[in-house]
Amino acid sequence: MASPSDNPRQRSAGVDPDESAAVAGAGPGVEPEALPAAGGRRRTRGERPRIKAGRLAGLSLGASIWVISWPILTESFLNWAVGAVDTIVAARLSEAAADAVGGAAYVTWFLAIIGMALGVGSTAVVSRSIGKGRIAVANAAVGQSLLLASVCGASLGLLVAALSPFLATLIGLPAHARDEFVVYMRIIALAAPAIAVLEACVASCRGAGDSFRPLRIMALINLINIGFTWALSGVDINRAAVNAAGETVSETILRNPFPFRMGVAGIAWGTAIAWYVGAGLVVLLLLSGKSGVTLLRRRLRPHWHTMRRVVRIGLPNFFETVGMWAGNFLVIMMVGGLAHPGYLGAHIVAIRIEALSFLPGFAMSLAAATLMGQWLGAGDSRTAGRATLLCSGIASAFMGAMGLVFMLRPAPVVALFTSQQAHLEMTPRLIQIAGAVQIPFAVGMVMRSALRAAGDAKVVMWITWITTWAVRLPLAFLLTGQDMTLFGAHIRNPAPLGHLGLIGMWYGLCGEIIIRGLAFGARYLQGSWRAMKV
Repeated sequence: MASPSDNPRQRSAGVDPDESAAVAGAGPGVEPEALPAAGGRRRTRGERPRIKAGRLAGLSLGASIWVISWPILTESFLNWAVGAVDTIVAARLSEAAADAVGGAAYVTWFLAIIGMALGVGSTAVVSRSIGKGRIAVANAAVGQSLLLASVCGASLGLLVAALSPFLATLIGLPAHARDEFVVYMRIIALAAPAIAVLEACVASCRGAGDSFRPLRIMALINLINIGFTWALSGVDINRAAVNAAGETVSETILRNPFPFRMGVAGIAWGTAIAWYVGAGLVVLLLLSGKSGVTLLRRRLRPHWHTMRRVVRIGLPNFFETVGMWAGNFLVIMMVGGLAHPGYLGAHIVAIRIEALSFLPGFAMSLAAATLMGQWLGAGDSRTAGRATLLCSGIASAFMGAMGLVFMLRPAPVVALFTSQQAHLEMTPRLIQIAGAVQIPFAVGMVMRSALRAAGDAKVVMWITWITTWAVRLPLAFLLTGQDMTLFGAHIRNPAPLGHLGLIGMWYGLCGEIIIRGLAFGARYLQGSWRAMKV
């Protein structure tokens, strides 16, 4: 008997005719035995649901989490390192370069939003289809995600390139850092299509259960980024620390032998080259079919039904992420509004270091998303829920341990990232505050990702928007205890807290993380995700 993926009409349409009748997961009062098995056959009583296709077929829950998560963790570290290398090298150039590249990091995040949103949609559709054994539908989602990522990424890159001078003014960069920001951002904007394609395609591989091959691609991206960024920037590798007299002591470890000396422009070109190589390699990977899904030429033609499925999940995530990005961009403007030399650079370095701590949480969140989708596709909501809770516990353990390091040994950690005096004085205090909220941060990350994969993207969007705009921003502003100027207007701070400045702001930012984690945990425990459809 031919499987659904073998039917020529279904292959050409990318739609399984039984899909509208498939049950996404067991709702309250519905016994798992009463649900259809993958492929449309009804399971007999007592038969356990199982994943029938892809790299996770036949694996236990623990083995599935391991197979998915360790490559994602390593890949996430390598992905983080792409931005961290830019920050570290810029900090070796000058404080102005550090501020420019640090501010640009938020705009680069905006460039990745399209690919990330489409990736969420692709992961949900691919994982659910793989769980049901419907490979043709999964392949259709891969092609449509790549098509959307290419077009949207190019459009977004053009927009950011045109608005770069305006964005530099919004951030509140000093005059000597604005030119560096514009140079860096316009070069990175050229790589926007590559960033979007890479994010969307890697998410498709993960949805099929393959996170190892994308890991190898990310490793190569980092080697290219490090090599080209160092060679083109002309920066020497040095080590810095503050001595007993409070002076910054710097020691050169490795001199740069290359003649380019391009500074910030060299940092940007190194990163852009790396992204394009990575995008090309992940497309080749999907063309080969080795990840369990295949990029087929006919799937690159617009297919509105599949495109709508991807967008239906991805669009709420896009709005969610845009809302979060806009809120955090406003935080950057608030840091600039404090009008204190070195604050912006110290804030950005702290963000880069904190990002290192949540890499285990990010890996577990993506593992939870894949397992949630595949097990719901297989008709077993109980195992999907167990996977989410287990991933949440693992993330909490790792991130809690990293939080202890931040709280107990902040200064040596910061010295690895910057040699600027202002950063070495302020940043350790910031990462100590961040260390205290790592466990609720972990829970929020995993629960949010699992809920998205289950199809609960709209509620996830609203939770993110509400906590960002009604909690995060007001707390961050009030706890500074300072007036500030935003968009040319002087804003009076009514809180009688004294001038806590950037330290107070971080108390507010981290307080919101606790509230956000509780909100996502409560939504998960409510259980409505069990009846969601993708």
